[in-house]
Amino acid sequence: MAGRFACIGCGSVLAACLALGLTKPAFADVGHLPEIQILGPQDAQIGSADSASEGAAGRNSFQSRPKLRPGDIIEAVPGVVATQHSGDGKANQYFLRGFNLDHGTDFSIQVDGMPVNMPNHAHGQGYADLNFLIPELVSGVRYRKGPYSVDSGDFALAGSASLDYFSAIVPAFAQVSLGPNNYRRSLLAGSRSRDNQTWLAALEVQGDDGPWVQPQGLSKLNAVLRYSQGNTSQGWHITGMAYDNRWNATDQIPERALTSGALSRFGTLDPTDGGSTRRLSLSGQWFKQGPQGKTQISAYAIDYRLNLWSNFTYFLDNPVRGDQFEQADQRRIYGAQITHSISHAVAGYDGVLSLGSSWRGDRIGSVGLYATQARERFATVRDDTIAQDLFSAYGQQLLMLSPRWRAYAGLRGDVQNYRVTGQEPVYGPANSGQGRDALLSPKAGVAWTLTPSYELYANAGEGFHSNDVRGATLSTDPKTGLPADRVPVMVKGRGTELGVRYMPGPGLSATLAAWHLRLDSELVYVGDAGATEPGRASLRNGLEASLRWTPAPAWRFELDAAVSRARFEGEPAAGEGNVIPNAAEQVLAAGLTWLNGPWRTTLRVRHMGARALDSLGTERASPNTLLNLGFRYAADKSLTLGLDVFNLLDTTANDIEYQYASCTAGEVSAGSCNGGINGRHVHPMVPRTLRLTARLGF
Repeated sequence: MAGRFACIGCGSVLAACLALGLTKPAFADVGHLPEIQILGPQDAQIGSADSASEGAAGRNSFQSRPKLRPGDIIEAVPGVVATQHSGDGKANQYFLRGFNLDHGTDFSIQVDGMPVNMPNHAHGQGYADLNFLIPELVSGVRYRKGPYSVDSGDFALAGSASLDYFSAIVPAFAQVSLGPNNYRRSLLAGSRSRDNQTWLAALEVQGDDGPWVQPQGLSKLNAVLRYSQGNTSQGWHITGMAYDNRWNATDQIPERALTSGALSRFGTLDPTDGGSTRRLSLSGQWFKQGPQGKTQISAYAIDYRLNLWSNFTYFLDNPVRGDQFEQADQRRIYGAQITHSISHAVAGYDGVLSLGSSWRGDRIGSVGLYATQARERFATVRDDTIAQDLFSAYGQQLLMLSPRWRAYAGLRGDVQNYRVTGQEPVYGPANSGQGRDALLSPKAGVAWTLTPSYELYANAGEGFHSNDVRGATLSTDPKTGLPADRVPVMVKGRGTELGVRYMPGPGLSATLAAWHLRLDSELVYVGDAGATEPGRASLRNGLEASLRWTPAPAWRFELDAAVSRARFEGEPAAGEGNVIPNAAEQVLAAGLTWLNGPWRTTLRVRHMGARALDSLGTERASPNTLLNLGFRYAADKSLTLGLDVFNLLDTTANDIEYQYASCTAGEVSAGSCNGGINGRHVHPMVPRTLRLTARLGF
C-alpha cells in the first residue's frame, strides 16, 4: 500500500484543483443558487412539520461531531446507531426503531438525490454503503421516520435519510489528518464561481491499518466534481463522483477464544478476509419555482462493483479448506424522478398538491456467492444476472383547515418487474424466472397547533420493503439441493404515530413520539447462505424523545432517547420464542458543544442498551457506552487545528454481538466441534484513538 500512497500528500491533490483554478476565492452572488445551499436545510418547524419524528440536522451539529468513519454521520438522525463488524470498506451496521437494520434494510438512504440501498445485493437486501461519502461536503441531513409520507418508498419502513452536498465551498481548503496505526487522510476541496456558474471539486485519499493484528491496509481514493448554474428560481447542476477502496477485514470472532486466551481481542481467525469496491456515478438535477409551483427533475447513472471475502463460521462447514466465501456484485443502476408541487384551494381551503413519479432500473451483470480459500474460488453456490425495474407514482394533498389545523392524505403506487437468470449450471436454470409485483400505500396525517409553542401530530401509513427477487424465483436451495419455498417480492408494513413538538423560541426544541409498526413478514434474503430465510409477521412499538437547547450563544446541548420492543407474531416453532434477535431496545445519545472565540469543543456520548441475541431472549448482548471528544482551534483566518479522541475512556466493549454456531481449526483438530459450538461472536470497539487534523483555507 505504501507504493500506492507515495504521492498522496497535498501536492497531488493541490495539483488537481489548481487545474480548475479552485485555489482562487469564490465569488459571492446574493441571487446565486450555491450561496443558498451553503446554509443547508433547516430543522422542522411548528406550522410546517408533518410529524414529530421528521426533521433536519444542521450543519454545525453534525460537522462538529467526531466521526471515526464516514457512515457515522447518519447518527445525526435521532435514535440511529451506526457500528461496524468488519473492515472499513464494508457498509456500516445500522440500528433504529427496534430493528437490527443489518446494512440498510428498512432504512432508506440517499446521497445527493441518488439511492444508496442496493436491492438483490450479494451481501444482503438493502445494502447501504456510505464509505464513498465525504462528510465535509455534506450540507445537511434531512430525515423522516415511519411510512407516513408518499415520498417514502422501498426500504423506508423504519425511516429514511437524505444527505445533500454543497454546490459551493468557500473558502477552498486543504486538510490533512494523522493518527496511530498508520492512519492518514488528505482532503482538498473548493469551488470557483463566476456570474451564475460554479465549479466545485474535492479529492480525498485515505489509508489506515487500524488496531488489528492483521493490518487493515485500507486504501481509499475518492473524488467529486460538480458544475452548477442558476439562481433561486431556476437552476441545475451535474455531479460526477468516483470512489475506489480496498481493505483487509477482521470479522467477528468467537468470545470463547478470547476467554481461553487462544485469540487476542483484535485478532482474526482468517487473515485473508477483506474486500474491494468501486462506485462511479453521474447525476443531475434541474428545478424551477414560480407562480405555477415548483418542478424538479433529476436523473442518475451508477456503476458499482464489490468483491467481499468473509468467514464467520471458520471451519464448521468445511474442516479442510475452511468456510470463507466471496460475495461478488457487479451492476449498473439508472434512475429518474420528477416532482411537482403547487399551491391551490380545495372547497375554500388553501392547500398544496404534491405529485411525483420515479423509475429505478438495476442491471446486475453478476451477483454471486462462491466458496473460497484465501480469496481463491473453488466452488460456485449462486451466480445470477438480474434485471429489475421499480416504477413509482404518488400524490399527496395538504389542506389548511384553519389557522391551527392542517391535514394531508396521499397515495403511493409501486410496480416492480424482475427477471433472474441463473448462471450456475446445476441449480441455476431451476432458480431462474421472471415476474411482477405491485402495491398501493395510503398515507395520512393531521397537525394541531395547540399554542404558538406546542404542536400535536397524528400520522398513519402503509409502506413496504422489497425482498431479494432471487427468493421470488427460487425452487431449489443451492447449498443443499432440497426444495425451497418462494417468497413475495414486496412485504407490506403498517405504521402509526402520535407526537408533540415544543418550540418556545429559536434556542429550544423538544419532540416526543409514540410509534407502532406491523410487518407482514420478516422475510430476508441471507446473502451469506445464498438462500431465503422465512420469518413470521412482526410487531414493533416504542417511544422517542429529542431535545435541542442553546442556553447561551456559546453552548449547544443535544439529547436523543429511544426505547422499543420488537416481537414476532404467531406461534413460534419448537425451541424458539417471539423475541426478534438483535433488535435495538434502548438508545441514548447526548452531545455538548462549547464555542469560545477560536475554540470549539464537542463532547458526545452514545449508549446502546442490552438486547436479545436469540428468539427466546435468554442470551443478551452486553450494553455499551461510547464517549468521543473533539477540539478545534482557529489559529488565524486560514489555519484551523483539530484533535479528535474516540473512545475517550478506552472502554472495552463490542460494536456488535451475534449468537450462532462455529468451529475453529483448533477445535476441529481436538475433535470438539460435534456439529458446531454455539456461542457469542463479537467485534470489538476500537480502543482509545487520537487523530490530529490541520486545515488550511485559501
